[in-house]
Amino acid sequence: MRYDDSPEGASAEYGAGLTQSMFVPLDLPLDFEGFYLGHQEAFHAYAEVHFGVRETAEEVIHEVFLEIHAGWSQLLSAGNLEQGAWAIVRRVVHNRLDREGRGPAFVINGPIAQALDTALVTARDKLHKMESSSGLYEAIAELPDRQFEVIVLRYVLGYPTAKVAWYIGIDDRTVGHHLRRAKERLRVKLGLPDTPKKPKQKGAGA
Repeated sequence: MRYDDSPEGASAEYGAGLTQSMFVPLDLPLDFEGFYLGHQEAFHAYAEVHFGVRETAEEVIHEVFLEIHAGWSQLLSAGNLEQGAWAIVRRVVHNRLDREGRGPAFVINGPIAQALDTALVTARDKLHKMESSSGLYEAIAELPDRQFEVIVLRYVLGYPTAKVAWYIGIDDRTVGHHLRRAKERLRVKLGLPDTPKKPKQKGAGA
């Protein structure tokens, strides 16, 4: 299967950031083509934040879509297409990182750490968190698959909750649930203090 048979003007149709070498050929099944067009942005972005180079990300996601296409019938019959596809993305990306003997390209003191500043710790605990940040990616990598996905999509790629939900095939409330569970796991793993819960305000006249 090749991705270089794009029609004229396809760059505008298939989304910004997708190079001419990665277009979907016209002879693919319509449901697969629709899945590709709907998910390639997130898949490429996920790979790019891990490798830091768009060209490498495109190579990896090309391999991903070849595997998804080869197992398309099985993925459809399994009943959870998004979960199965994201499992392939994560495996192929991390296998490539392992073969190259390196960690992800994104800087731990960047978007994740900034998000965790407010999600996990108070201002006075920032220094403690920064001292612990060297193990942050390792802690994230140990999260269950779904928690890992929502953390990366929400805090590394910066997608809004609704978009995260659409990409991985769950509703907004379930995304929030996985984010809360993931942040609590990270807090415990990194030895960060619990954020005190605000006391409930009593109603008027109570």
